[in-house]
Amino acid sequence: MAKQRDERREKGEVWDGVIEGMPLFAKELIAGGVAGGFAKSAVAPLERIKILFQTRQAEYRSLGLIGSFTKIAKTEGTLGFFRGNGASVARIVPYAALHYMAYEEYRRWIIDGIPGVGKGPILDLVAGSFAGGTAVLFTYPLDLVRTKLAYQVVGSQKLNIQGLVTGEQVYKGIKDCFSKTYKEAGIKGLYRGVAPSLYGIFPYAGLKFYFYEKMKSHVPKERKNDITIKLACGSVAGLLGQTFTYPLDVVRRQMQVQRLSASNSHEMKGTVDTLVMILRTHGWKQLFSGLSLNYLKVVPSVAIGFTVYDMMKAYLRVPSRDDAVVEVVTSNRDGQSSTLHS
Repeated sequence: MAKQRDERREKGEVWDGVIEGMPLFAKELIAGGVAGGFAKSAVAPLERIKILFQTRQAEYRSLGLIGSFTKIAKTEGTLGFFRGNGASVARIVPYAALHYMAYEEYRRWIIDGIPGVGKGPILDLVAGSFAGGTAVLFTYPLDLVRTKLAYQVVGSQKLNIQGLVTGEQVYKGIKDCFSKTYKEAGIKGLYRGVAPSLYGIFPYAGLKFYFYEKMKSHVPKERKNDITIKLACGSVAGLLGQTFTYPLDVVRRQMQVQRLSASNSHEMKGTVDTLVMILRTHGWKQLFSGLSLNYLKVVPSVAIGFTVYDMMKAYLRVPSRDDAVVEVVTSNRDGQSSTLHS
């Protein structure tokens, strides 16, 4: 027993050394990635139905939420609710890791590079916007694959494409989807719909951080570290940001699956054409199709994401945001001072 305790203690000391020697950005990457993976998996069934509402409105929108759950359960079983979730998690882990880390880094760079800029919601708006754009550019092909896999419905009459037998899946998995998409249209095909994604993520990510920090600024100092307060602020911020930018998300989904949709009689050339087509064919309400379902998804997703992120930061001993800024600024000044004296 004593030997086992000594071994555990040694392993603990080794792990402590690894954590202490880990750069700050690496800790933020890990914390953000783990938080994103947990949050996305928890709301995967709602995400699947939201995508079907956005792209297969004739089949699923009329059924409603409960009817759609029932249909998927009958035709695809429990695993049907998680169709495309592998690609979704594979996308969200690096996306969330980059998003959180890039936000923290951009924020520090702005404070360090622009003296007197101050700390406030506007800083978070700018840092959040650029962080969102950075994360999207690096992970968009995974989002495209996730959407294509989630769009496929076993037994669907609309999946009879280019001579395929009804019910046969176009893509067998993540690797197959990547391969076929690349062969069809190359790199351009893997970034199909990235324009509305960027149009949407810049304001959404920025507004999310803006509203979050703005609401936190009105919280009494003694309650700022209360996790329930953080979760409440984050959830409301996510809902507000999503409402303003949701139509662009619908346009993006339509562009991603247009090659799979038998209902499209002609090619949609770009973001504006897709937007006009949706308005003419389905009306403006289609631009908000699935939004109420998205609200149900955003609240638990943000709650879980913030909770896990905070837990991971505490576990990895990430300093508070202001302490990290002071540390970076101090180290930069020390470096500049040593350079001048040498």
